[in-house]
Amino acid sequence: MPPSDNDQSSIVKCPACDATWINGQLFWKTGQQGRDIDLAGLVCNMLEKVDPKKSELCINACKGKEGGDSWVGRFSKLKEDLDKGRE
Repeated sequence: MPPSDNDQSSIVKCPACDATWINGQLFWKTGQQGRDIDLAGLVCNMLEKVDPKKSELCINACKGKEGGDSWVGRFSKLKEDLDKGRE
């Protein structure tokens, strides 16, 4: 149902990575709901190393926090799955 004129909706885009929050909820480009801590682990925390100037523009409240999904975690899971497949 489309919002009425009385609804207060907010859409916020991060100027660093174009992440989108709708009414405070992160949504991935796929349309799936996401978690701020996962975005931090996969994008925001990496941005500091890749492009510090862009990183300064990041608006994710979880930027710099550890936890959630990360590339280290994803690669570990892939390695684990590959090792299981070899058994």
